[in-house]
Amino acid sequence: MGAIYTRELKSYFTTPIGYIFLAVFFAVTGFCFSYTTILQAESSSVSAYFLFMIFILAIMLPILTMKLFSDDRRSKTEQLLLTSPVGLPGMVMAKYLAALTIYACALGVSSVYFFILGSFGTPPTAIIIGNIIALLFLGAAFIAIGSFMSSLTESQLIAAISSMLVILLIVITSVVSNSIPNTFIRTILNWFSVINRMSTFAAGQINLGSLIYFASFTFMFLFLTVRVYEKRRWS
Repeated sequence: MGAIYTRELKSYFTTPIGYIFLAVFFAVTGFCFSYTTILQAESSSVSAYFLFMIFILAIMLPILTMKLFSDDRRSKTEQLLLTSPVGLPGMVMAKYLAALTIYACALGVSSVYFFILGSFGTPPTAIIIGNIIALLFLGAAFIAIGSFMSSLTESQLIAAISSMLVILLIVITSVVSNSIPNTFIRTILNWFSVINRMSTFAAGQINLGSLIYFASFTFMFLFLTVRVYEKRRWS
């Protein structure tokens, strides 16, 4: 498992994907931070920034995950993974953790932006830390979705686009629910809404139920990815 993790982590920097992801991530989050907390709000409010981050991650993380499994199918090295001493869950987790490591490092570095808020007021440290933790869990769930979509195709482009569509569909459920007259269906969609769950963190409330929700999404899509490879191993 360690060998696969190391190989996958290095592959992000032997190809342009890692550099492109980090460069675009820092540029977009830097602009978003400046616009929402300094240029527009002219205060140390961070709520808008964290809500914008949901859509940034929905677009950016599929770029990070599009090569995880599809590249092995395209380059015909998939059989080496399927016959390696590492079990399928270990193989999937190694690749997943490599992508999660890149994202966690990018999120950690971008968190330095909040030191800038000290020039404009007193940053709400507890709220910021809670939101960063929530973004880490949310990103972990999005990466799991991207991993699953990448395991279904050998095309990195298709993997990226399909991941974006699935993630955006999950994100906009709260918008769609507002136009549905049926209360029961609207309640179900609101329960699934990522925006609603992140809004509680943006308001300064640490919601353990939402963290469990994100962790459950992560587990479910990683489990589905393992099942895809179990089926492929015996086909």
